[in-house]
Formats: sequence, structure tokens, C-alpha cells
Amino acid sequence: MEKKSSNPIKSILTIVISLAFAGFFLWFALKGLDFNVIQKSLARANYWWVLFAACFGISAYWFRAIRWNLMLEPMGHSISNSNSLWSISFGYLMNLTIPRSGEVARATALYGVEKVPVDQSFGTIILERVVDLVCMLGFLLLTLIFKFNAILSFYDFVVNKKDEKEQFVPNFFERQMMKLGVNDFDSFYFYFKAGICLLIVLGLALFYKYKKEMLINFGKGILQGLTSIFKLKQKGKFIFYTIGIWVSYYFAAYLVCFALPETSTFTVADGFFIIVVGTLGMMIPASGGIGAFNLAMKYGFMALFLSVGKSAELGGEMGLTYSFISLPLQIVIMLIMGLISIPMLAKARNNIGFDQEVQK
Repeated sequence: MEKKSSNPIKSILTIVISLAFAGFFLWFALKGLDFNVIQKSLARANYWWVLFAACFGISAYWFRAIRWNLMLEPMGHSISNSNSLWSISFGYLMNLTIPRSGEVARATALYGVEKVPVDQSFGTIILERVVDLVCMLGFLLLTLIFKFNAILSFYDFVVNKKDEKEQFVPNFFERQMMKLGVNDFDSFYFYFKAGICLLIVLGLALFYKYKKEMLINFGKGILQGLTSIFKLKQKGKFIFYTIGIWVSYYFAAYLVCFALPETSTFTVADGFFIIVVGTLGMMIPASGGIGAFNLAMKYGFMALFLSVGKSAELGGEMGLTYSFISLPLQIVIMLIMGLISIPMLAKARNNIGFDQEVQK
């Protein structure tokens, strides 16, 4: 496969947009809340629970590394667990710089130490994403079964809040538009949204026109990844490690709740809700999930607190407090594992070079 030179302008633009997303969502999450309450909650948190949660966060790396080896076996590749682990860690580190760049970085890192073709390893990464999506849907189903009342409570809260604000009070943007002669904002927002949708459709059409071959190849990669799961030699182990990954994710998220007195009574079902909301927040292309994850947790905890008759405001404050513990924990793990991966991968590459010299 021909290696294309990276475009630095595109990379810088991606980082800037990602930081803009993070800044906007963080501002929106903190808007209208008393940060002193959050500071006090952080000060009295029991960080032993956070350390316990970190153990599960790291174990997810190990389960994923071993599972990746199983996925590469049908293609004739037998790689070491350590090289798999450090390639994954390096990929996560790259995601902190440029969102969604970690998949390519991970496949490239593995090629450097195991000579597995990037196309083949990237195909297995696509399969991983499909499997993870199925697992995520499983957690979503559990959330709908056990915590549907939280979703309804939050919906009722939003509707009632809208009813309380029936009197129109224009914001800054609307005041500027009124100066330009716009008074019917219902129609304005309708046509504005329609215009955005039209631009998205046109953008997708142009993308398909000029990137048709890339999309076809991507589709083939997904198909190859999906079919490769049926060629696995050790399907039982694959299922076991997949369960291990998501059980680790669950406890890494849920155990942090016990660090805060206000959330220490959260149930197992509340943990399902938290991991679903948190994953949805992390899907937004903001640097390290900053802002988007915080906002998701704010709304998620508001829903959980409302469902048991507690204050939505307190739920929002606790959601942000939780996010200011959980998200830094995830980032610290990514940084530590990622930074360790750099010398470890370099050492593995040097060993390959040494072995080749010896063979000569």
C-alpha cells in the first residue's frame, strides 16, 4: 500500500476544531452551576475507589491486546502480547492529540514491531469497533430495561422547564437578528435547520463523488472484518476476552461513583446508565472527550437524581464532579500507558533490527 504524506494543515485544523468542540461543550456544561460545590465534593472524595477503578481501566488494555492476537491468528500472524499491548497504548495516546487517529497509529505501530501489514491489522480494528458497538447496544438495552424511568424523568424535566419559559426572552444572537429585521424565530430556526441539513446532504454527495473508491475499499474492509470473525480458531476465548473488556469498562466507570458520598448508593443498574451516557459523550470528536464527556455526565446524573426524587441541580453538580474524576483518570491512564509504549516499541524495533543483522 502506498503511503501518503500527511498534510500538516489538515492535522492542525483537526486539532483546532477538536479543541473548539472541547471548549464549547465544557463551557456549556459549567454554565449556570456553582463550581464551589464541585470543588468541595472533589476535596472530600475517597480516591482509593478511584485507584481501584484504575486497575480495571488498565486491565481492559490487557484483555484487548490478547483479543487482538486472536483476531490476527486466522491471517497467519502470531504476535507477542506485549507488542500488541504497546501498539494499542500508542494508538490511544495518539487519540489524545488528533481524535480518531489512533486506529491508524496503532496499526502502523504494530507493523513496526511485528511486520503485520497495516491493511490487515486495520481490518481487525474495524471488526473490533463492530463488536464494541454490539456490546454497547447490549448495555443500552440493559439501560432501557432497568433505567427507563430515569430517561422519562429527564424528559419530563426538560418539557416542564420549557413550559416555565413560555415568555420569549431573546438571547444575544436573537437580539442581533432582530436588529436585522428577523422577528419570526420559529420560521427562522426551521429554515436554518433545513439549510444545515441540505449542506450536510450536499457535503456527503460531494464526498461520495470524489472519495468513492475510498468508501468502497472501506466497505470491503468492514466486510472482510465481519467475515474474519467466523474464521477464528478460538471463538470461546474471543468471547471471554470481549466480556473481560466490557466488564473492566463497567467497573472502571461504576466504582468511581463510590468515591463520592452523594453517589455511593448508586445501583448496578445506575452503572449501566453511566457507561452508556459516558460512551455517547466520548463519541463526539473533542480532544480526549473533554467537555463532551463532562456535559454527558451532567445530564446523565441529572436524570438519575430526578428518577429518585432528588434535585436536578444537585445531580448536575455531582455529574460534573464525577466527570472531573473519571475523565482525568482515563486521560492519565492513556498518558502513562502511551508514554511507556514509546520506548517499549522502540526497543522491540531495535531487537528486530538486531536479529536481522545476526541472520546476515
